[in-house]
Amino acid sequence: MSTKLVRVEFEVFGTVQGVFFRKFTQKKCLELDLKGWCRNTSTNTVKGVLEGEVDKVQVMKKWLQEEGSPKSKIIKTVFSDAEPIDRYSFNTFEIRR
Repeated sequence: MSTKLVRVEFEVFGTVQGVFFRKFTQKKCLELDLKGWCRNTSTNTVKGVLEGEVDKVQVMKKWLQEEGSPKSKIIKTVFSDAEPIDRYSFNTFEIRR
C-alpha cells in the first residue's frame, strides 16, 4: 500500500526574517522527512512548498502557524489547498535565496 503524498504551498506573515525562520523550517522539515523549499520574499514574509505524507504535512502546518523559530512572531500563515501528488518533485528541503 502506498502512502498518500500531498503538496502544499505556504506563506508566513509576521516577524519571520532575521530570526532564523528558514533555518528552523528546514530543520523541522528534515526531521519530518518533508521535501520542498522556503525563501524570504521582498514583502518580509517567508514562502515555500511542502511535500510529504499527509499527517507529517499537518504537523508542519501547525508548526508554521503556531511555533516557528524561537524569535519569530507569526501573525498568520496562509496555505494553498493540499493537492495529492504521486511522487516528490524535490530530493530534500532547501532554503532558496
